[in-house]
Amino acid sequence: MEHDAVLDMGWGRLVFGQTFADLSGVLAALRAEESGRRDICVYPWDPQVLVGMAPDELFIDPSFVYRLPLHRYRPREEVIRGVFVRTVTSAAEMDRINELYARAGMVTGDAATMWRNHRTRTFTYLVAEDRRTGQVIGTVTGVDHRLAFGDPDGGASLWCLAVDAQDAPAGAGEALVRVLAERYAARGRAHLDLSVMHDNRAAIALYRKLGFSRISAVCVKRKNPINTPLFAAPPPGLNELNPYARVIADEALRRGIRVEVTDAEFGELRLALGGRSVLTRESLSEFTSAVAMSRCDDKRVTRRIMERAGVRVPRGAVVADGSDAGARQLLAECGAVVVKPARGEQGKGITVGVRDEPALERAVALAVQYCPDVLVEELVAGDDLRVVVIDHRVVAAALRRPAEVVGDGRQDVTALVRETSRRRQRATGGESSIPLDDATAEVVADAGHTMDDVLPRGERLRVRRTANLHTGGTIDDVTDRLHPDIAAAAVRASRAIGIPVTGLDFMVPDVAGPEHVFIEANERPGLANHEPQPTVARFVDLLFPETRRADR
Repeated sequence: MEHDAVLDMGWGRLVFGQTFADLSGVLAALRAEESGRRDICVYPWDPQVLVGMAPDELFIDPSFVYRLPLHRYRPREEVIRGVFVRTVTSAAEMDRINELYARAGMVTGDAATMWRNHRTRTFTYLVAEDRRTGQVIGTVTGVDHRLAFGDPDGGASLWCLAVDAQDAPAGAGEALVRVLAERYAARGRAHLDLSVMHDNRAAIALYRKLGFSRISAVCVKRKNPINTPLFAAPPPGLNELNPYARVIADEALRRGIRVEVTDAEFGELRLALGGRSVLTRESLSEFTSAVAMSRCDDKRVTRRIMERAGVRVPRGAVVADGSDAGARQLLAECGAVVVKPARGEQGKGITVGVRDEPALERAVALAVQYCPDVLVEELVAGDDLRVVVIDHRVVAAALRRPAEVVGDGRQDVTALVRETSRRRQRATGGESSIPLDDATAEVVADAGHTMDDVLPRGERLRVRRTANLHTGGTIDDVTDRLHPDIAAAAVRASRAIGIPVTGLDFMVPDVAGPEHVFIEANERPGLANHEPQPTVARFVDLLFPETRRADR
């Protein structure tokens, strides 16, 4: 057996404690951990003694180690529908794996290191594809202990199981674990081990179902900022936060910033460092003035500010005090309009694609339920682009797409909407779902279908008109493709409003081109939606610049 075995995984190192002659060597290896990485010592001799040697630096991870004896493993009798598991085939796919890590709140890895690892038999990187779309929606990594350090027990281990909760078909995680187990069983390995957090009930249930059982091994880690939530008691109410507040709390805790949950239901936190504290509600903080917030709240005011700042806005008219003459004239001139409450959020009361006066009357009646004043704007063709600007710098850009379903050749549209909605709810902590209402049925009908139709496998069907995330819309990161003119307009808009954190919506024919039309500004953008871009890190940088990493 090789001595002092350490493997670089890209996101940190695996330190195989049983290969070290004494614990001082293990301690020295863990002390060599690089900033921003998460090293893990597995199978250490006498872990309590190891931690006792440096209690201010080390802790025993609150996780369980499970083992699957591969000679007892039994393959599944039926193939898991809709999922195809395969080996990674290109270096570019490592970037997609990192996106999955980021979505799951895991530490991302160095793609080049991961690709070098994969080109050896010591490491196995698997991905799961959605058979309907061909999209990579899951990943898992395996390590062959026999090849890594000559393990006399002939074992292997499973790491970094990650599945896209938004898009993955049911059973994707199980398929990944099964294929990895079958690969190592075919190599003649004796067992497959893994570490799972003690409170990850869903994962533990899956592992037990597949035949894993607990063993007495533990993991030891360093007390670094990334691991803070694992060794420091979480503040009361942390687990009750919605995803948009939780990511901010987690980032603050990683930096050693104190977090007090002042109102979990409202997403409100008090972040404190030294003698200074800041109150936040998700991405809205005390740094945003009441004036800036009111400018975003009223879309009529936002339009005027953008026009003065030289940012193009769509033609518009206001319906107020029952007078809709301007709206009717705009409809006649443009042919199609968007009707929205002058004040409101989350896409409530908005009707897109109004093309005749009876539809205009219905749309205005809907909007009035949310605000007595209604804004009518020309319908601008293009994609819905959200640009997040923090401290007057563009941090992320993403195309927002209306909710759609993908046919599987078996289920009708209603069932597909329900299934897709459940995935969106799981992925967003209940923040996003697709309504099964008249608006959905109308969009489906406009596409030439009914809710009872069975879509062919792979056929995509849009089921909502607006791209709002709260009604099931999805988001695709396009930060690297954003045209400089659009980025400049976004910064100009944030400065004109005088707001430090904002999500700006544009309609664009091509995100890589210069053309754009401003739609609205959001004073509380959902930062959790923009992984892998560092929106949460930049937000905390703004609040507590003294905690900013030197490389940012």
